[in-house]
Amino acid sequence: MEILPAIDLREGKVVRLQQGDYDLQTTYSADPVAIGRTIAEAGVGWIHVVDLDAARSGLGGNTAAVRAICKAVGARVELGGGMRSEQVIRSMLDLGVERVIVGSAALADWGWFEDLVCRDDLAGRVALALDVRGGALAIHGWTQQVDATAVEVASRTAGWPLAAIIHTDISRDGMMTGVNVAATAELIGVTDVPMIASGGVASPGHVLACKKIGCWGVIIGKAWYEGRIDLSEARRLGE
Repeated sequence: MEILPAIDLREGKVVRLQQGDYDLQTTYSADPVAIGRTIAEAGVGWIHVVDLDAARSGLGGNTAAVRAICKAVGARVELGGGMRSEQVIRSMLDLGVERVIVGSAALADWGWFEDLVCRDDLAGRVALALDVRGGALAIHGWTQQVDATAVEVASRTAGWPLAAIIHTDISRDGMMTGVNVAATAELIGVTDVPMIASGGVASPGHVLACKKIGCWGVIIGKAWYEGRIDLSEARRLGE
């Protein structure tokens, strides 16, 4: 199982939000490249980067930081936030991002998303974000909700050349209370797309719980920044 440390970017700084609330922000660094290098030194294969400004507005406010991370860090980068058009998606891949994460745009226009994912040159380079609050999927930086459930949407992707599905329980994000294992396992049961768990990881036991249910990967954010998890240890647990 892959360990994907998170770098959430807002106005060029590395931050974490609590339960997706832009008013509940903790800033950890003004140097995202230095954070990326430190993460890569732990031997992880992937870094999960989110442009929080773009997630809310649709505009790539942290493109320079993303470019710098891709150039300076050996680990592969997956990028989410503001991926609402093919033009933006391709421009981010051209920056050196290994794969992009699409959430709001996929749920707004499922036919467009299916066509995008199934293109030969994008196969395996597009992931789907399923962000859930109170049982409902949330979009546009978690500021709006839609009617479809995560299980309904995930079941449509079986057999698709999707790189992954990233499942986040927003109520647990930044709270360090553990991943919603039951909900993540339910998604794993309805699709063959690799599943990445996100939201609430705070201990080695949480990492092992994700591995036990068959997650392809797990995202670690606040727990690493606050010294609750050692990334090298987490990587070994995932092996």
